[in-house]
Amino acid sequence: MSPDEMSPDETSPDEMTEALLVARGLTAGYGAVPVVHDLTIEVSAGEVVVLLGPNGAGKTTTLLALAGEVPVSAGTVELFGRPARGRLDRRVRDGLAFVPEERGIFRRLSVGENLRLGRGALGTAYELAPELTEIKRRRAGLLSGGEQQILALARAIAARPKVLLADELSLGLAPLVVERMLAAVRRAADEGAAVLLVEQHAHQVLEIADRGYVLRRGTIELRGSATELAARVDELERAYLHG
Repeated sequence: MSPDEMSPDETSPDEMTEALLVARGLTAGYGAVPVVHDLTIEVSAGEVVVLLGPNGAGKTTTLLALAGEVPVSAGTVELFGRPARGRLDRRVRDGLAFVPEERGIFRRLSVGENLRLGRGALGTAYELAPELTEIKRRRAGLLSGGEQQILALARAIAARPKVLLADELSLGLAPLVVERMLAAVRRAADEGAAVLLVEQHAHQVLEIADRGYVLRRGTIELRGSATELAARVDELERAYLHG
């Protein structure tokens, strides 16, 4: 079976689960230039779904459109069973958490102040990322890139979001920290969140994911279960993930 036959486009999560994030026919981009075209994506409560693809495939644009930060020119986005309204701040109030590639922290505030601005308990955030306890008074702008990523992710997961979007979670993190953060993401899903991750490191993220989509040139090339994708990940990397 060739990679593009891995799983038909009709593959969907268990119909008995609740789809908390649904995009149908999504086309989005910047100005008059569409970057992603006619995407259909579903993420249900309790599952981790990963978006894979080479640089420039449209993965980040997809997350930004779902978060309300990039306008949708065609198609629909539903959150929590109803049409998504407003920009990111409104969607966050409704139960969305978004960890962008640039981390989205307040650089002039301390680590502790950043966490207090989140919607979760401080104790939960420090439990997720105990290394933040020792630097809680340090300005977030003085942290390393990896520490900023840990801060952003801990703040997001501590809020116990209904839907979590995360872009390049592993960026700047040591392998053992990536493993711990991915485990925290998996636990969030097991507790009922719907998680959509953009990630370059396919091998590691597929270990905790349920399903995945592969994007190339702004369209979904294929989709399948994490088991299917992991079984052929070397072939996928050659055919789809590197250009």
